[in-house]
Amino acid sequence: MMTIRLYDSYSRSLREFEPLQGNQVRMYACGPTVYDYAHIGNLRTYLFEDVLRRTLEFQGYEVLHVMNITDVGHLTSDADTGEDKIEKGSRRAGKSAWEIAEIYSDAFKQDLRQLNIRDPGIWCRATDHVGEQIEDIRTIESNGYTYATSDGIYFDTSKLRNYGYLARLDVDGLNAGQRIEVGEKRNATDFALWKFSPENQQRQMEWDSPWGRGFPGWHIECSAMAVKYLGKMFDIHCGGKDHIPVHHSNEIAQSEACHGTRLANFWLHGYFLETEDKMSKSSGEFLRLQTLLDRNIDPLGYRYLCLTAHYRSDLKFTWESLNGAHTALSRLRNMVAGWGEPGTADTGFVIRFRNEIHDDLNTAKGLAVVWDLARSSLPDEVKKATIFECDRVLGLNLENWKPQPLLAIPDKAADLLNRRNQARAAKDWVAADQIRVEIQEMGFEVIDSSTGSHLRKKQPESFRQRSRKDA
Repeated sequence: MMTIRLYDSYSRSLREFEPLQGNQVRMYACGPTVYDYAHIGNLRTYLFEDVLRRTLEFQGYEVLHVMNITDVGHLTSDADTGEDKIEKGSRRAGKSAWEIAEIYSDAFKQDLRQLNIRDPGIWCRATDHVGEQIEDIRTIESNGYTYATSDGIYFDTSKLRNYGYLARLDVDGLNAGQRIEVGEKRNATDFALWKFSPENQQRQMEWDSPWGRGFPGWHIECSAMAVKYLGKMFDIHCGGKDHIPVHHSNEIAQSEACHGTRLANFWLHGYFLETEDKMSKSSGEFLRLQTLLDRNIDPLGYRYLCLTAHYRSDLKFTWESLNGAHTALSRLRNMVAGWGEPGTADTGFVIRFRNEIHDDLNTAKGLAVVWDLARSSLPDEVKKATIFECDRVLGLNLENWKPQPLLAIPDKAADLLNRRNQARAAKDWVAADQIRVEIQEMGFEVIDSSTGSHLRKKQPESFRQRSRKDA
């Protein structure tokens, strides 16, 4: 078997991967906080994790993939202050916290399906595992790592010699330079394990505990659920790079205090998607997958765009780059579809592809191998079978794609388009504009490009306004 090398954030090095137990890989991925729809930047992380899982399975490993759903305990500030995001979303939407969690969990899973991201083997909700979280907090408490304040039970990071090693935190410097109000916390890096419900106020999600009625902190849920399903030390823990300094550092601290392990042998982190406009969930304006669908862009075009960059590099998102990726995917699809029935894969190209993908999931170079293959002189049936092999990792679903039937254009609209082309050729711009209006009144839009003009169904006015704003 060819060796897979992965970048481990804990050791900050490329390491050869081997499962801790036999042929099974146990992998935990931090899932969404389900108070709103997912931003496409969030979805980039799940795309990277899907490629990781597919690569491991391509190698012949059996992967047990666990992902959590955070439906309680994630406050609006990582400093354990502010409002619970689910409660806030509940108030905004006028629905119960439980309804909000269900609505956005379903929406998230639909996004995954549209991006051809495989479901984890186990979904686990924080609210279904409060008992496990309480038991872990009790163990951490008995081992001497906690203290109580008026608003909760906190982890004392000063008791852990190497707290923050994952992020290489300068804990002493953070404490000395702390400029925000830490309240009753002893150290700036201490974090909540259990939060008490506010006095004279009943939360929608709260439970009894040995310390009082309240709810678990965000960090303890992942540790407790990961250990329940994967054991006290498992193979891989994934998430976005923003989890490194707080969430994942705290998960490791809890696990060391509770079980004496750093929880996972490998810690892998995906980098950000950078957008031109500063859209965020908190403002209520952000790029959803539905935004792409509204522009008639196949979500797999976005998947292709993400594959063009290494998961450990920030990816600049523009509409031009997305359209380019969508065009490239369309070309590849049409080429593959025209090659007839698949034959036997070419071993040389499969090995080349494996070498790139096994080098820390280098999908950009993997795609380059695919295009070299597509342009090669190999028989069509060999190229098709080989690309299908590579697509087991890339996940572009090429094997199931079929050309779409051409848009039915009424004879009158087609005649108008022809007359407009003649007017443009004669540089009669007034006539061309008048004909364009007639075409629009029939429910179609004229799309001019370097290869000519064509028609598409007219888009809603609200979308056209948004498109002009984006442009």
